[in-house]
Amino acid sequence: MKTIKYGLSAISLAIGIAASGFSISTLANEPTLSKADYEQAKLQYFQRCAGCHGTLRKGATGKSLEPEETLKKGQTRLEKIIAYGTEGGMNNFDDLFTKEEIANLATFIQMTPPVPPEMSLEQMRSHTKEYVAPKDYPSKPLHGLNWENFFVVIERDAGKAAIIDGDTKKIVTHIDTGYAVHVIKGTEHHKVDHAKDVGRFWYTIGRDGKVNKIDLWQTPDKMLVAETKMAYDARDIAVSGDGKYVIAGGYWPAHFVIMDAVTLNPLKVVSTRGYNTKGEFINEARVAAIYTAPNESSFIVAVKETGQMLQVDYSDLDNLTITTIASAEFLHDGFFDPSGRYFQIAANASNKMVVVDTKERKLEAMIDVESLPHPGPGANWVDKKCGPVAGTTHLGVGLVSVWGNDPIGHPDQAWKLCYEVETDGAGVFIRTHETSQYVWADQLKHPEPEIQQSVQVFDKNTHEIVKTIRVTEEEGKAALHMEFNDDGSEVWVSVWNRKDARNPTGEIVVYDAKTLKEKTRIKGLTTPTGKFNVFNRANHKT
Repeated sequence: MKTIKYGLSAISLAIGIAASGFSISTLANEPTLSKADYEQAKLQYFQRCAGCHGTLRKGATGKSLEPEETLKKGQTRLEKIIAYGTEGGMNNFDDLFTKEEIANLATFIQMTPPVPPEMSLEQMRSHTKEYVAPKDYPSKPLHGLNWENFFVVIERDAGKAAIIDGDTKKIVTHIDTGYAVHVIKGTEHHKVDHAKDVGRFWYTIGRDGKVNKIDLWQTPDKMLVAETKMAYDARDIAVSGDGKYVIAGGYWPAHFVIMDAVTLNPLKVVSTRGYNTKGEFINEARVAAIYTAPNESSFIVAVKETGQMLQVDYSDLDNLTITTIASAEFLHDGFFDPSGRYFQIAANASNKMVVVDTKERKLEAMIDVESLPHPGPGANWVDKKCGPVAGTTHLGVGLVSVWGNDPIGHPDQAWKLCYEVETDGAGVFIRTHETSQYVWADQLKHPEPEIQQSVQVFDKNTHEIVKTIRVTEEEGKAALHMEFNDDGSEVWVSVWNRKDARNPTGEIVVYDAKTLKEKTRIKGLTTPTGKFNVFNRANHKT
């Protein structure tokens, strides 16, 4: 066995690992890479692969990529999988990586995984920055625009968030954030606690663990008011109902951090490492989804690998009360039912939708669905037969599963499948609006461009697909993530320029929600993915 030491300049750009380096061991029969190729492959793995397969490559939504598994497949087979994807929900990467990069990545995943360092509360606090002092926050909007119909848009690979005026369709500003922002959330109306100026402040979390605070009342040049860093890799964030705290969850290190919502100063860190539902200790127990319970003074923290839901009471941080609710692996995205009581979340590897009763703080139900459910921000609507229902797309199959979610008014239909809608390809996001007759689903996970670039729309009453919309036909681009405007009259769909990720050649296509006809295209965006309408999100319009 030999020990190889590498510097960490490349991965430091992505996850902030100390420049002092670390040691990794490679077995004698493992493939090898030059130092430069190793660093590049390590960075690409972190940016594109770790989310599904894990930092330590033990697998989650994606399969285990530890050497004992990858060495069996061999170099040629691994290169094909990376290049062309799989029918099980993995994207093709032949349009993003060169053949040499694919070959190096295939070699890298046959080598022993490097282990990143931990992060202390003191280290987090050292990253906290103030750009606008709270005493200088304006008492009213300074720009004269309808900020409640703003869209906050992730420009993923640009490391930016765009603010777009939903009325004029003009880009208000581009805000520097961290690498690959995954989610942006703002203050929301709450049944128990009440924040000031609901919808005004928004918080980003990226795949470098960086948190940004955005003030939509500022002039465009001053909307970024504070930032900090709470992990090397992270995925979700939420704001307490009273607007006092922000919580974010780490992929690495495995922890969640509660911050002061005004200053972003980290206040408390809690490890999520522990035992899964089978009694196995999990070191890389990543925080997948974090939401604020609309009716309770608590956060909902989903720990991906353990299958444990944590309900965290934020009313007393010094004596933090955490209720652990066992469910199923691997927890991912979730959303609340219209009442705000029940949290519905995908356990993708178990092919289940998990339902948690946040009032009683217990597991309510687990619904069997198809391969790798992924609802994103989800969708709730009313069905003629089943009453209130919710739905999810799937990473592993072209299908929308719909279940009843009203145990009070429709107990016979609650937490049971109502119907399914077959789509042309596996998808990531599903959306609707209370004023709309239709449900929209993307097909991002299908490897064929024609399907990947199209979204499908089905009728709430007939359950039939009424239209397949080809959003773009440009090579290297994909259609994803639908969002309605404030009154539900428009649907916005992102065109993600995956191949040309360094230039503002992405766009958002706006459709009439009733006629399903294209209205306009908002250009000048770099890799737009998720987008969030201020009014809808602040008022829980799912």
